[in-house]
Amino acid sequence: MKKSCVLVSGGAGYIGSHTSVELINAGYDVVIVDNLSNSDLNAVEGVRKITGVDIPFVEVNCCDRAAFRKVFEQYEFDSVIHFAASKAVGESVQKPLEYYGNNLTSFMNVIGLMREFGRRNIVFSSSCTVYGEPEKQPVTEQTPRKPATSPYGNTKQMCEDILRDSLAAYPGMKGIALRYFNPIGAHPSALIGELPRGVPQNLVPFITQTAAGLRECLSVFGDDYPTPDGSCIRDYIDVVDLAKAHVAAINRMAGDKNKQAYEIFNVGTGRGVSVLELVHKFEEVNHLKLNYKIAPRRAGDIIAIWADPTLANTELGWTAERTLDQTLAAAWAWEKHIRGIKNWASPDSDKVEARFYNSPQTSKRFGQLRVVKQFLIPNF
Repeated sequence: MKKSCVLVSGGAGYIGSHTSVELINAGYDVVIVDNLSNSDLNAVEGVRKITGVDIPFVEVNCCDRAAFRKVFEQYEFDSVIHFAASKAVGESVQKPLEYYGNNLTSFMNVIGLMREFGRRNIVFSSSCTVYGEPEKQPVTEQTPRKPATSPYGNTKQMCEDILRDSLAAYPGMKGIALRYFNPIGAHPSALIGELPRGVPQNLVPFITQTAAGLRECLSVFGDDYPTPDGSCIRDYIDVVDLAKAHVAAINRMAGDKNKQAYEIFNVGTGRGVSVLELVHKFEEVNHLKLNYKIAPRRAGDIIAIWADPTLANTELGWTAERTLDQTLAAAWAWEKHIRGIKNWASPDSDKVEARFYNSPQTSKRFGQLRVVKQFLIPNF
């Protein structure tokens, strides 16, 4: 029997595109909406190529309630996964009103339209930023939330509260907030992955762009933290594993297995990995050396955080499966794919010629780029 349909808002983005693939693999129909303000239509094409399904895509701003309403009128879906939001911590400090306006308005429109049209289930894309600097590790769902250190983090807390209060007020609706830790990697096909605009705000895209020669040097912010190697520790989760957690959440609500109208789950691996450990692991897995330097600490960075995923393991029947080696290999394969890099070094190479060809993604994000570089890579 055909499973129900899921609306994926922000589905042309990094996590949204991977989640769309896993939903289709699980038998769901998918409708993607996105305003393409921080995403790329090539991601939707990638989802179509991976799945072989010509999924519908609607370019719409979720903050435009009248335009968004037409999607609810046109398509029948029982569930919504809401990714559409501005997401850069530093930018949110510079543009707080933009972040509050976009993230809160879009989410309230989703809930309001779901209520109006009788759509029942929602998964909200939350974040471990709601925990702030936790006093104990690993963090559980009972770890207290701390005051947000950025407008971005505050919007995550506020949206969780909006969802909690809405589900208490509107019988028949169910919701799950998934608190992500640090998503990294790409689909094993290398057809979709993380493609930030401008200078990457996240670690792994900066690593891969440095390896590819787009960035001269990777900065590691601080090596004097009270951790084994002095760098910050995070819980890095493969984006495919994270996507599958969304499918598990939809399955839970669609099967009426939720124990409360509003539930929260941490989505992480349960293992903390330091920044320097990740850098060295990337070098080891992909047989290359990165040009990196130690830079001063960055304001706002917490020392360490990683998840206790026990509740998600037991209640959702979900667990992180992909290894860090697989994740970092996939991230590099994606970077090579979008840059058109050919004939990269093998483990016994002492040098390599990397060619960067024009591609739709490269042209859109970085302008016309045709570079030939020589990278000297020592034997391993």
